[in-house]
Amino acid sequence: MNFLKKIVSKNSRSLEDGIFFDKISKILGFKPQNIIFYKKAFTHRSANQLDADGKPFNYERLEFLGDAMLGSVIASFLYKKVPEGDEGYLTKMRSKIVSREHLNELGRDFNLIQFVESKISQSNFGENIHGNIFEAFIGAIYLDKGFDACEKFIETKILKPYVDIAKMEGKITSYKSLLIEWCQKEKKSFHFNFIEDNGIEEGIKFFSVKLTIDNKVVAKARATSKKKAEEKASQRAYFAFQEKIESK
Repeated sequence: MNFLKKIVSKNSRSLEDGIFFDKISKILGFKPQNIIFYKKAFTHRSANQLDADGKPFNYERLEFLGDAMLGSVIASFLYKKVPEGDEGYLTKMRSKIVSREHLNELGRDFNLIQFVESKISQSNFGENIHGNIFEAFIGAIYLDKGFDACEKFIETKILKPYVDIAKMEGKITSYKSLLIEWCQKEKKSFHFNFIEDNGIEEGIKFFSVKLTIDNKVVAKARATSKKKAEEKASQRAYFAFQEKIESK
C-alpha cells in the first residue's frame, strides 16, 4: 500500500510539473532548460522549502538578481532609444519603467501569482507580491538561458508592448515625492501624522494618515501600509493643489 502511494504521489508530481512547464513555456515563448529556477522564483518564504543541500530557499534572491537584470537591460534600451537624453532624464525614465506600480502591473498581467507556493493565503499577500515575483521570474530566465535570452524577453515581452516613452515622460510615479518637492520649493512645512486605526478587514491591518501643509490638514487616507497611506494622501493633496503645483 505504501509503495502504491509513492507511485501515485510521484505521478501526481510529474503531472503538476508538466502543467507548470507548459504554462511557463507559453509565457516565455520558449521551453526552459532548467525548470527548477522557475519553481524557486515562485516559492514564498512561508513554504519553508529546502534545496538538495538542505539549505532553505525562496524567491527573494532571484528577486534581487531580476531587479539588476531589468535595470541593466532598460538602461541600455533607453540609451539607444533616446540618444538626446542626458543622465538625469535617463535615470528618471528608468525609474518610471521599473517603478513598483509598473512591476506590479506586469506581474498581474502575466498572472504569475497562480504559480506561487505558500503556506499563507494569497488574500494576505500585499500588492507588491506581483512585482516581487515578476523580478524573481526575470532572475530565473537569466540563470536558465543567459543574458541574451533574458534581454530578448525583456525587450519583446515588456519594453515593446508596455513602454511608450512619450506617455512615460508625463507619468507621475510618486505623488509624495512631487508634493514634497513642491513644498520645499515654496518653503511650506509638511507632515504626515498617523492616527490610530483599529480597523482590520479579512485579517489585514490598516493605517490611517493625515497630511498637513503649513499646519493645516489638506488630505486624509487609509491603506494597508504606512507607505501606501502616505502616497494616497499625497495624491489627494496633489489634485487639491494641482493648478498651483503645475504652474511652477
